[in-house]
Formats: sequence, structure tokens, C-alpha cells
Amino acid sequence: MRIGKQDQAYTAIATSDAESITVRGYDLCDDLIGQIDFSDYFWLLVIGQKPTPEQRKVLDACLVAIAEHGLVPSVQAARMTLAAGPDAWQGAMAAGLLGMGSVVAGSTEVSGRFLAEVMEKADADGTELETAAIASLMSLKAQRKKVPGLGHPQHSDGDPRANKLLEIADDLGVTGRYIETLHVLAKHAPGIINRPLPINVSGAIPAVILDAGWPLEALKAVPLLARTAGLAAHLYEESLRSIGFIMSHQADLAISYDGEAPESHTEKSA
Repeated sequence: MRIGKQDQAYTAIATSDAESITVRGYDLCDDLIGQIDFSDYFWLLVIGQKPTPEQRKVLDACLVAIAEHGLVPSVQAARMTLAAGPDAWQGAMAAGLLGMGSVVAGSTEVSGRFLAEVMEKADADGTELETAAIASLMSLKAQRKKVPGLGHPQHSDGDPRANKLLEIADDLGVTGRYIETLHVLAKHAPGIINRPLPINVSGAIPAVILDAGWPLEALKAVPLLARTAGLAAHLYEESLRSIGFIMSHQADLAISYDGEAPESHTEKSA
């Protein structure tokens, strides 16, 4: 991306005048409000065209699969922020979204990019997808890195959300090369890494949504939108019966101090 003056300053998303509002080539009031559901609108906003029925169903399935995930760190951050500032919903929501890094929720993007890398390696090397997958897994093992999209601390026999999403993709006929790559990795990873590594939801979501036609560059938008819905539920509950300070207190009880005692500094200065 160029920094500084741009030759062309345009947007293809929306415009308005005194009589109308246009979004992606549609009149907002006449063509969209009351005429389109939110998943279709989300797809239209991001990509520029309405989804097919199959694409909409895949998107809906992915959003529902990860909208809620309990009291994960990002949710705790949001609830404790609201407890500290009850009037700052926007700040609490932002706190929750900022907590969606490469480990929680943002792992969807990490997994999607890894799938793309394996596919690109196969194309660049002129090898079979399986050969590229095995080489990528061996490289991760040598670097002592986790395999994106595989493994789960609780669902060691298989993540039920992932299984359902892959089943839906098959039923809708959208299964393609991303899902194929995911299955190849899942086939070889346990033997190479030497432990059970079932496909998890962070691996299934990018595979199915990318095969459905969603752009890799906008992949993070899917878990962000999904978790926004879950955060709204937690913040509403927090406003009715707060647990933010309870969680903070439990953290104080759970974490022990192992720094120096005041006496040690006194002895050193003496």
C-alpha cells in the first residue's frame, strides 16, 4: 500500500445524495431494508454481490457455530470493562473484540492462511497436495509449532462443530480444495506430530467459507461478526447481574505473588 498522496480516491461501497442512499449498487430503502436478511447483506457489503443460497447457508452456519464460546478471555475482558464502566458499552465491546487474537477466534484466519500456504506450496513445487501437506507438517514439527486448525483440548475425538460444518458443506455441494487440504492435513498430522489432532472449528470455518467463495483477505471478519453477537449477550447479562468484579476477585485469589518482599529491598540498600 502506498503511503501519502493517492492517484485514485474511490470507494465502491456506498454513496448518498439528498434523495437516496446507495449501497453496493442497490437503493438502501427500496432494495435492501426489509428486502434482504443480514447475512445476505453482510456478504453483499464485503464482496459486492449477493450470495447464492448455498453461500448464505454456509455463512450462517459459520456465524452460529462460534458466536458464543463461554467465558473465554475476550468475554471476561468485555464483562470486566462494563463492570468498571457501566455506561461504556462501546468500550466493553471493543475490549472483547481486541481480545480476539491468534489464539482465540482469530485462529480462524491463521488456519485459513495455513491452508492457503499448503495449497500454494503444492502449486509452486508442482507436487501432489498430500506431498505439500506432509512437508508443511514436518516443518511445523521441526519448529515445535502447533498445526493450525487441528487439535482440541476437550474434544479429542473430534470437534462436533467442525464435523457439522463439514457435513453441511458436503450437503450443499461447496466442498472444494480448501476442505480437501484440511482433510489431508488431518489424515497425516497425528502420525507426524504423535498425538490426536482432530479437525477443530477454527480449521473447519475457513475451509468451508473459503470454498464457498469468501475472500481470504476478509476472513477475520467472519469470527469478528459472530463474536460481536455473543459479546452483546454477555454485556446485556452483565448489565443485569454483574459478575465482572467477581471474576476480578477470583483472579486475585488464583494468582500468587512471587516477587521480592519489601524486606529484601531494605537489606540491599543497607
